[in-house]
Amino acid sequence: MRSLYFLLEKEFKQMFRSKGLLRTLFIAPVIQLILMPMAANYSVKNISLAIVDHDHSSVSQKLISKVTASGHFQLVAYCNNNNEALELIEHDKADLILEIPNKFEQNLVRENVQKLNVQINAIEGVKAGLGGGYLASIIGDFNTEARIRTVQPAHIQQGAAISIMPVNWYNQFLNYYLFIVPGILVNLITGIGIMQAAFNLVKEKEIGTIEQINVTPIKKQYFILGKLLPFYALSIIIFTVGLLVSYVFYNVFPVGSFGTMYVSLFAYLFALLGFGLLLSTYSETQQQTMSLAFFFLNVLNMMSGLFTSIDSMPQWAKVVTGCFPVSHFIQTMRMIMLKGSTLSDVSFHLWAMVGIGIVFNGWAVLNYRKRS
Repeated sequence: MRSLYFLLEKEFKQMFRSKGLLRTLFIAPVIQLILMPMAANYSVKNISLAIVDHDHSSVSQKLISKVTASGHFQLVAYCNNNNEALELIEHDKADLILEIPNKFEQNLVRENVQKLNVQINAIEGVKAGLGGGYLASIIGDFNTEARIRTVQPAHIQQGAAISIMPVNWYNQFLNYYLFIVPGILVNLITGIGIMQAAFNLVKEKEIGTIEQINVTPIKKQYFILGKLLPFYALSIIIFTVGLLVSYVFYNVFPVGSFGTMYVSLFAYLFALLGFGLLLSTYSETQQQTMSLAFFFLNVLNMMSGLFTSIDSMPQWAKVVTGCFPVSHFIQTMRMIMLKGSTLSDVSFHLWAMVGIGIVFNGWAVLNYRKRS
């Protein structure tokens, strides 16, 4: 244990000597946490809309007014024909075309049926899907209002009516920041933890001090522990700063207890830093470490459940995702911050992270022993 104390003293002194590193580790996550939730937003607005109105009736004008007043669409042009509107899509000046046919009002009143032509620029899949969904919902509401206006009052009284009263649990106003900010904070901690834990050991190899450490009587498990603990402390401080930034800029504050959150953070860092050290045992230079870390970070970001639901992934992807701690911690953070979950509620994810950490750290110790 005395050798562990001296090793920790060495690591902290080495860490605090690098002023540039400390500034980077604290300033970069704060800037990213402020900017990324604003950019990574699936609430699409200002969708460019071109309208081709062949009817020019009062009903078509009411439909156009309802669509443009929704706040999702930005009217870019009234076109005389469909070919003119298609040119706007070809030049990326319009995302959607709403074509209202001739005799739209007449057919709607007399025959109670009419078709609208909606054309979508599907190059940007997410924007196209949401834009088409928004427009379909608005037209559906307009259709319901039109049917009510054209049906006789006696028929209205006789018809059955269904009303929907939705209740949004845990996120009443569907605040996007409540969903995305905890996930982005986890991803920032993930990048910092993996990169710094991996670079620390590889740096010892590059400057040659690893050979001096290998001839000392310090045990390998103490050496790995000495490499882990400083970044435990640093990651906890950065995480706390991230929580403060989340509250100040986005008013995101955990409903659950901080104790549950930090216990989960300890379990996550145990697995995360062990994974970083494992990568370093397979690398001889910082360039090799960066290549390995960059590959795994991309995979972790895409399959963590931050941007897409894990439930929508194929079965093999769910199994792979469950083997990495980041997906468990993102779910744990959202449960604690939005639902107020307790330790018993997140126990599955907690023990999963501990188990993954045992595998990664044990692997790192064994692999370091073989290669030393």
